[in-house]
Amino acid sequence: MVFVNAVLQGILLGGLYALFAAGLSLMFGVMRFINIAHGDFIVTAAYLMVAFVVGWAIHPAIAAVAVLAILGAAGYLNQRVLLNRMLGKDILPPILVTFGMSIIIQNALLEIFSADSQRLVAGGLDTGSLSLGGGLAVGYLPLLMFATAVAVIAILQFIFYRTSLGRLLRATSDDPEIVPLMGAKNAHIFALATMMASVVVGVAGIFLAMKTNFDPSAGPVRLIFAFEAVIIGGLGSLWGTLAGGIILGIAQTVGAQIDAGYQILAGHLVFLALLVVRPRGLFPKM
Repeated sequence: MVFVNAVLQGILLGGLYALFAAGLSLMFGVMRFINIAHGDFIVTAAYLMVAFVVGWAIHPAIAAVAVLAILGAAGYLNQRVLLNRMLGKDILPPILVTFGMSIIIQNALLEIFSADSQRLVAGGLDTGSLSLGGGLAVGYLPLLMFATAVAVIAILQFIFYRTSLGRLLRATSDDPEIVPLMGAKNAHIFALATMMASVVVGVAGIFLAMKTNFDPSAGPVRLIFAFEAVIIGGLGSLWGTLAGGIILGIAQTVGAQIDAGYQILAGHLVFLALLVVRPRGLFPKM
């Protein structure tokens, strides 16, 4: 039952990793754009949540809405003002620019919040659990994270395949040159895609703040987890991203049961093994 519980907890942890990865998958799917600062934006959202709730005593629900609004607006403006200028056939400029953004964000967070680790206490949501019988139980917070991940991916899937915006996003992904012929602007579509990805980043950051301790240098690790989940699931597949997050989460929790030092290593080893067997991921779309 110990390993059954580890698998169950890994599945729920995979929901958080799917939230880390969904925004990254969205940006790559639409723009073929790799955002090196993705993990740092997740940590920024976590710090904003802590600052609003702890520093300014704002109700958590209002604080969460504010974080999502700020991240969404920042994502749109960042893409429209800066990142659109970097897009082109050469993938190196966006990588270099977002790498620079990553360094700037980490140092800014260090100056504002110091190097001390932070965590948002979630009260009963953090400590409560649901008993499944047989010695198994799931925490309310991990369960909420997984349910939110499923809901977020379902919403993104609906937007992509059931709305006019989704048709424009898919058209931009397939052939950006035809989008102006449809009466739309690539710069605006790219900015909307980044705004959606940034809102998902905000959701991930809120849960990160409640799930574990974090500090200004925690972003690159979250970026690695996001990359691994995206690649395991398959580039361009949103539901594949969820599957990749679950596989990564199970590998880590089972590895931790074998030895506490194997938790992160087990996830990386499973990622490498799947990369050898399925270089394009389990459910590639692009």
